[in-house]
Amino acid sequence: MTNLAKLEYAALDITGKNYLTWVLDTKIYLEAGNLGDTIREESSSSSQNWAKAMIFIRRHLDEALKSEYLTVEDPLALWEALRSRYNHQTTMILPKARYEWSHLRIQDFKSVAEYNSALFKITSQMKLCGDTITDEILLEKTYSTFHANNVLMQQQYRARGYTEYNQLISVLLVQRHNSGPSFKNVNRHKGKANITNAPRNSEGACHRCGGNGHWVRTCRTPKHLVELYQASLKKKGVETNFLDQAKPMDIPDPVFDLSGQFDATHLDVSDFIMERGNEVYRSD
Repeated sequence: MTNLAKLEYAALDITGKNYLTWVLDTKIYLEAGNLGDTIREESSSSSQNWAKAMIFIRRHLDEALKSEYLTVEDPLALWEALRSRYNHQTTMILPKARYEWSHLRIQDFKSVAEYNSALFKITSQMKLCGDTITDEILLEKTYSTFHANNVLMQQQYRARGYTEYNQLISVLLVQRHNSGPSFKNVNRHKGKANITNAPRNSEGACHRCGGNGHWVRTCRTPKHLVELYQASLKKKGVETNFLDQAKPMDIPDPVFDLSGQFDATHLDVSDFIMERGNEVYRSD
């Protein structure tokens, strides 16, 4: 294996999986060393520069790959041979990157920073494969994938007339830091809001069941206990006008005896509860 500690960047893997990034890195380093001309057609580079370029390119090849091209001495010939062998990576990476781009939506991320990172990862792959991604495209992509609840926000940002994507994302990051989440993150798997973190009622009892520590809209007291509580209030002459926002309470049908007459026998809480020693049991 190649000793990565001595390399400026990762060597070209024999599978070619990192070919596109390898090509970019190699071009940059060759240009920095005034050797970029050695891999161009009709090069006027000296034989000394050719030798330097060959040493550099070969040093950034997988050991097994280096052995396959042991007899190639011209940097341009080696460059073209590798391109012919691995350029098909473009046809594999580009469709996947374009698919991810088409399904990229800012509303699906928990934070602006996560969205921004994913966007640049995808567009980098597209650019490596030859696609052109402009600031106008990045801006429109971001605007168009705002959540439906943030249409007004989208219109406000459009009205500011940003011409660079970095301008917009900087503002979004600052807003997220100062005022909390900017976008509604929809959990498409659960299909409903999570109410486990609903605010607790610290000022009084629930008007539905009489319990403390929660509001009517988050009440989860069993139905039969709610009915007992409401019956006890009516017995005491307490008027109970409230709105159960969680679920309308079912009103039981009237009870008739065998003669067809209405049975007005009153059932209290004690009719449903039995005591045995120190334990309390509910009679169903």
